[in-house]
Amino acid sequence: MRVLLIGANGYLGRFVADRLLADPAVQLTALGRGDDADVRFDLATGSPGALTRFLDAVHPGVVINCAGATRGGARDLTRHNTVAVATVCEALRRSGCGARLVQIGCSAEYGPSQPGSSTAEDAVPRPGGPYGVSKLAATELVLGSGLDAVVLRVFSPAGPGTPAGSPLGRLAEAMRRAMQSGDGELKLAGLGVQRDFVDVRDVARAVHAASLSAAQGVINIGSGRAVRLRDAAAVLARVAGYGGAMHELDAPPGPLRSAIGHPRAEAEHAVPVAYPYPDGCGSWQQADVRTARDRLGWRPRINLEESLADIWMEAACRI
Repeated sequence: MRVLLIGANGYLGRFVADRLLADPAVQLTALGRGDDADVRFDLATGSPGALTRFLDAVHPGVVINCAGATRGGARDLTRHNTVAVATVCEALRRSGCGARLVQIGCSAEYGPSQPGSSTAEDAVPRPGGPYGVSKLAATELVLGSGLDAVVLRVFSPAGPGTPAGSPLGRLAEAMRRAMQSGDGELKLAGLGVQRDFVDVRDVARAVHAASLSAAQGVINIGSGRAVRLRDAAAVLARVAGYGGAMHELDAPPGPLRSAIGHPRAEAEHAVPVAYPYPDGCGSWQQADVRTARDRLGWRPRINLEESLADIWMEAACRI
């Protein structure tokens, strides 16, 4: 099976590439902006015609798009997350390769959800920030493209390679500095947030399964369990051997209120506001992962403690 992987050098893409390379039936070609890509191509600025010519030459059976941006202004996010996907969809429509598209989406497309609830794929998306909006627009492009395509909405990835700017990455770095300086007290913000963490290697397994399946539409990829960041910090402290006290700087999130712009008739269906959460997802997110189990035969295998141990190992080795 010929697979074209876009974004192989990104956080998720590296693990997807490793997973695919371990499959002897896969012939992998990596397309990206870096020098180490098999083919250099910038989806944000490249034309659909140029990508079509490449697709016709390589003739992949599956195209996996792990490329995108998580930071930046609305313009950059739109270019890298939405315009880029429009280019992929148009190139696939023009090409004669007939490839299946596996698009990596994000739980930020859903936005805030009711604490205690599990978000299923039929939930109405209400992204709370420009990143979620740009990813939702990409999902809509894929779903409306007429292609053989599936979108994997990945919740909060964790494990080796976790970006230093992510909540778990910042937590590990703060703990490393405290231990290095002998500080017996660690002051942290945002510990009341609850997120559905899924190991990046489990995400790679889901992408591999999706590339081999006939599933279409949107499929959630998560652990199915929300974890309070305060509890993740306690596990990380145990893994790291940090015995100091941890204090939360900010107060817990305020009460629920209706999302701005909702009709008065819907006021009883209150949802947490996006602010002040940088990812626009409010205080709570938890995935309903039954569709992944039923349609991909996928379940998460790696628990959060193992993911955190790998995050800590990398942080502890950082100079």
